Amino acid sequence: MFRGIDEVDWASLRHAYGSAEDVPGLLRGLASADPAERQTALDGMYGAVHHQGDVYEATVACVPFLLALAVREEVRDRAGVVELLVSIGDLGGAGGDLAARARAALRARAEVFVRLAGDADAAVRRAVPGALVRFLDRPARVLTLVRERTTVERDERVLLALAESLGLFARRYRLTDDAHATEAVRLLTELSGDPYGPGLRLAALGQLAGCAPDLLPADLVPTVVRLLRDRSGQRPPAGHPYDLPGPDTLAGRLLRLRPSDEEGSRLLRTLHAALGSRVADRVALLCGQLTSPDPLDRCNGVWMSAGLFREWRTGHAEPVVLIGNQLGLEEGRLHDAAVAVLVELSELAAPAADHLHALVAYRPELRIRHGERGAPALGGPLKALAGTGDARATPVLAEVLAGPVVPNDLGLVIPRLVPAAVPLAPALRRRLARVPLDAPGLNERAVPLLSALAALGDVESVPAVLRLLRGMPDGLRRDDTVTEAAVRALGAFGGAARAAVPELRGLLETGCAVAAAEALWSVTGDAEAVLPVLLRELTGTGGGRRRRAAAVLGRLGPAARPALPELREMAGSGDAWARATAACAVWRTTGEPERFLPVLRSTWAEHPHTRRTIAECVSALGPAGAPLHDVLRVELASPRRHRTDSGGHGIHEDLGLLRACREALAGQGNR
Repeated sequence: MFRGIDEVDWASLRHAYGSAEDVPGLLRGLASADPAERQTALDGMYGAVHHQGDVYEATVACVPFLLALAVREEVRDRAGVVELLVSIGDLGGAGGDLAARARAALRARAEVFVRLAGDADAAVRRAVPGALVRFLDRPARVLTLVRERTTVERDERVLLALAESLGLFARRYRLTDDAHATEAVRLLTELSGDPYGPGLRLAALGQLAGCAPDLLPADLVPTVVRLLRDRSGQRPPAGHPYDLPGPDTLAGRLLRLRPSDEEGSRLLRTLHAALGSRVADRVALLCGQLTSPDPLDRCNGVWMSAGLFREWRTGHAEPVVLIGNQLGLEEGRLHDAAVAVLVELSELAAPAADHLHALVAYRPELRIRHGERGAPALGGPLKALAGTGDARATPVLAEVLAGPVVPNDLGLVIPRLVPAAVPLAPALRRRLARVPLDAPGLNERAVPLLSALAALGDVESVPAVLRLLRGMPDGLRRDDTVTEAAVRALGAFGGAARAAVPELRGLLETGCAVAAAEALWSVTGDAEAVLPVLLRELTGTGGGRRRRAAAVLGRLGPAARPALPELREMAGSGDAWARATAACAVWRTTGEPERFLPVLRSTWAEHPHTRRTIAECVSALGPAGAPLHDVLRVELASPRRHRTDSGGHGIHEDLGLLRACREALAGQGNR
């Protein structure tokens, strides 16, 4: 199976990390009798040879040897090799000439996968259907093979893979070979009904939803919920997901971190993804999942709820109540999933606040999380309760602040609790005053406290903030996140921080110049002192600093008129965020949108990450912001979140945008 491997000039080929001279060792490792060596080799293939889905010279050179490995019965873990080949040749994967060459090589040897369709190893049979659809360029034969396998296959996981391949087939050929695509849909429709088992029927329904939604049953959600419960009733009890055997490699750890019921998770994820904007159906389906008698079904439902919430602004109330019902149950994985999702939801978790409060009130051990490594952190239930803005979190946080161990991240939740967290200000202030200035971890200790005190507007903390600025070593004070946070806090205190003016002036020639200038303006209102600094930063080379300088100039309003030429130039070129920030600054400075209104409209539509900047500008302008009120109304009416690419932070960002839009319109008397 390695014939000719030494004749390849691997050293001259490249993968993600340079020379591919280590690839022969990885290929031989895939055939090792040692499980740890095999998984380490598979790690290497995904980590270097097929890094993040890319195809390199070395990837193409590996294809013949991977195919040879896949057909040798003495090779263990051949399914992993087939999955790697499928990923390398995926039509939706990497582009370019190298990827095309890899796909051509796989299509030329597609008979390998035909042989493997009936392999004795069920894991191999499970990986093969996707390869048949991707690489065998004879659609009639692919359909024949898949149809035959569905009649003789007894392993449910393989049957699910066969149904998935039919959906992939229908989507691939619906534009070029409608007759064969129609036959694939007919087979899926057949598999979605009796006498087939609930798992296969769920798989077929999920694929139909993606390729022929008009053929779904009218009672789709009740049908799916019933099938899910039938499937769960047939499943044997699962062991603890972390108790799976295997070596401690990356591939092994990833396997152990998969959902306890990976197949069930995949079946329902596929259906949710296919239903897309049918939010009412998806919410009803989630409610069915979250009320299942089976804890694994409920756990999958919790995680899928997060996916819905990250994309859509509606339909969260009922699922959140049901997620709250999972708290405190004995199933640790389910409890942890519910807490993690509620933390991410911020104020949207309010329907679960009673459950969260009960947890932190009666189970004080959950208030602080002690990890094996790193400093203690605020416990998830308390973090989630504070994130809802529920005032009941304040006395619990006060108890934590009074205890012997105070998590460094406690201050990060305070801004979500304003004004209910005002009684915590004295304790936060005292803690800031005791932060050692020369100890490691100053950032982690001080920055959350500074952010909290700034959000609370606690002017009595000015001496503690000045202690930080004056006591830090010069190297840190000139360009450091602690300095930035301290300066922002002083700016939030406004005129009450006049004692800090010398320190702020001293920072105008440092890496913290923009933050210092903004704070100095807030404290003194002295435009002449800050304009030269902001103009210097505006014409500098750092994109982020230029954008921040433009934002501060916008807050100066008419006092920033000397900067208008530079702001106008910046608004006409550069990246979208910089253009939007500069255009807003021009508008706030002149009181008129000038020629930049089309720029702001197009930027809003094409670059969603700029929307909050623009909305906050419109809000600050008051009546003068009316030319963009229509854009804000459309945003508020949209059921979809403005960004779905920012992971767990997306919900919080979107809620901030919606607040800014509402505040802007409310200021003009619009509701």
